Formats: sequence, C-alpha cells, structure tokens
Amino acid sequence: MKRLFDLILAMIACLVLIVPIAVIALLVKLTSKGPIFYWSDRVGIDNQIFKMPKFRSMKTDTPAVATHLLQDPQNFLTPIGNFLRKTSLDELPQIWSILKGDMSFVGPRPALYNQDDLIELRTRHGVEKLLPGLTGWAQVNGRDELPIPQKVAFDVEYLQRRSFLFDLKILWLTFLKVLKSDGVSH
Repeated sequence: MKRLFDLILAMIACLVLIVPIAVIALLVKLTSKGPIFYWSDRVGIDNQIFKMPKFRSMKTDTPAVATHLLQDPQNFLTPIGNFLRKTSLDELPQIWSILKGDMSFVGPRPALYNQDDLIELRTRHGVEKLLPGLTGWAQVNGRDELPIPQKVAFDVEYLQRRSFLFDLKILWLTFLKVLKSDGVSH
C-alpha cells in the first residue's frame, strides 16, 4: 500500500511541479558553473548505498561532508543555494528516488555514506530496515537542529508507530514546516 501511495503521489508531483522544476534547473545552471544536480551517496534500506539527487546548492569544490561540519557553510553556497535550501526546493529531484524505489515520501532521512555514528545507531535500533524518506518524523520534530541520538529516537518512534495515517500526519506537518522554513539551519 505504501509503495502504491508513493508512486501515485510521485507521479502527481511530477505533473504539478514540472514547470517549477524546469525553472529551478535553469536558474541553477545560469547562476553557477557545474552540473544542475548533485548526486549524493546515501544510505538506504539495509544500509545499501544509493545515489540521491538534489538541485545543486553548493559550489562544486565543496567538501563531501554534512553541511553542519563545514567551517563556514555560507561560503560554499551558490547564489541561489540559500534560497533553495530555506525553501527545501533543492529536495525536489528526490522524487526520482521515490519513483525508482530507493526512497519513500515518509521514512528516516537517508544518512550520508560517511555519517558512521548515525548509521551505527540506526542499525542498533533496527531503523536500517526502513526505506528512507523525503521527510520523516525527525524532520517535523527538529530537522537540522536535532542531535543524532534524538534524531534516531524519533526514527525508532516512527518505526514503532508507522501507519498510513501517521505518514499522512507527517506529510501535513512537513508541508507546514516548509511553508515557514522552520528548522532549516543552513
């Protein structure tokens, strides 16, 4: 049921968002040199690595680490990078990962391949058995501001409470947070 919901919602999103996606792609290309998309190695279900696309919001010479680990993340942003991140528009290409089956709309956010502490803690609690999501329970409860143990606690709570209605609640709360740019620190 969840996979069917993801496919239907992703196809609707593609139709509705085709023009904004095209405009953003053009703006990324016109405002900075380099590719339109950034393909990030992420940890998926059963800790398998997959390539997750985002609109590129950082300069091409940015080190491949979590943004909060950069000394001054603002120095690495493209001219429209801050806007893309604050509005979460950089996340739109992840619809491709949902269509492909690497992600769901709701689940724990996929860890970067080198976030060993997060991966290990999720594995210890069985969270690696979940398909990662575009959004999740941790995102609507703090997003970038959460320390890893608290993020994993929310992921575990999602694992225990997951249901279609809970996913709908998380999607609604995500929509509200994105409208307010709530919880985006960089």
